[in-house]
Amino acid sequence: MAQGIVRLRAGICAAASAVGKKESEGPLGAFFDITDPTDRYDQKTWEASESEMQRRALALAIKRAEKKPTDVDILFAGDLLNQCVASAYGLLEYGIPYCGIYGACSTSAEGLLLASMAVTGGCAEWAAVVTSSHYCAAERQYRTPLEYGAQRSPTAQWTVTGAGAFIVGGDTGGKCVRVSRGAVGIPRDSGVTDTTNMGGAMAGAAADTLLRFFRETGESPSAYDRIVTGDLGYEGGAILCDLMNGAGIPIRDRYADCGQLIYDREKQDVHAGGSGCGCAAVTLAGYLLPRLQKRIDRRILFLPTGAMMSPDSVKQGRTIPAVAHLVELEG
Repeated sequence: MAQGIVRLRAGICAAASAVGKKESEGPLGAFFDITDPTDRYDQKTWEASESEMQRRALALAIKRAEKKPTDVDILFAGDLLNQCVASAYGLLEYGIPYCGIYGACSTSAEGLLLASMAVTGGCAEWAAVVTSSHYCAAERQYRTPLEYGAQRSPTAQWTVTGAGAFIVGGDTGGKCVRVSRGAVGIPRDSGVTDTTNMGGAMAGAAADTLLRFFRETGESPSAYDRIVTGDLGYEGGAILCDLMNGAGIPIRDRYADCGQLIYDREKQDVHAGGSGCGCAAVTLAGYLLPRLQKRIDRRILFLPTGAMMSPDSVKQGRTIPAVAHLVELEG
């Protein structure tokens, strides 16, 4: 198909999630597999803690798939840290051929697209996808260390402490959730320079990918139980729904956002909701996939978004381009 739309024949056959204290106390807390009330996972630094979350999540996903690390042909992994060091260090022991990827907060969908394409194209029998974020590590890199006690903007989102891992294979039977189509995102720039308004920066990219998918496939929102973005939060989610209304394709009645689902906005003081690579990953692994496996939902469009900035680009006053990757999931 044209414009980055791909047909796939693959399935997510196992998944696992690891989260921190705040996430375990939220509305989805009971759905996550591994939690740590200290957020440290027995490590000395926040960055090492994030690596350990990835290691444990992948170990559990491989176990659930009833595989060994040597059965996995290729591993796609990424995170928010410079040079994707959480993934590089966390997955060292597995000895699986490794492709480091960076899609910012859209990394989970990017990884699932690449893994599904590898399986569909016969390049791999089994592929793994891992991604993560850690609130304390991300704040230190992109904003200020927590010890500074900086005041947060009303449009700011809370970076999820979490890691999600997925095993993708060609077997779409049994408990596997089918990955049937995907849309590779095109980077878009809405002109936003405010790093505390990620939702505003990313909403345009989400609308672009969604509209391309509907145009090229002939599908409509009514064909899906849910259309779930990764981490637009409340600010970006409202903008996306307005953009889709303006395009004549309303989605509000079936729209959800992982950044809205994962926290209780009032009780947990997260301002505009959750964000980070781990946000969409753990929500998909812990909450959305089981709903598809149990046929509570039958078809979902999973659409994580990513702000493609860096600490240096922010200091230079550049705008924040964004990308949104889409995966069609069927129970």
